[in-house]
Amino acid sequence: MAEQPVQTLGPVDFSTHVLSLASTAFIALGKMPAPDGHELTLDLETAKHLIDVLGMLEQKTRGNLDDAEQKLLASLTYDLRVAFVDAQKASG
Repeated sequence: MAEQPVQTLGPVDFSTHVLSLASTAFIALGKMPAPDGHELTLDLETAKHLIDVLGMLEQKTRGNLDDAEQKLLASLTYDLRVAFVDAQKASG
């Protein structure tokens, strides 16, 4: 058996973490394909949980982020909330 090359991940910073959470939420909402390129079924429960996590981070980090981090988090949270409402309407 051939050995798989070891993948090294880059450093984790706040923006990378937020983008990871948001990407997973967009995938759960069907707004973005999964990393393997496949479309997944709509998962409103997971999307809501991740949106709530981002909202909690927004509240708990208020006043501790630089402008770019704050704007990124606020923008992603807003976009996800709108996409969630749209997905709820479309599925029900």
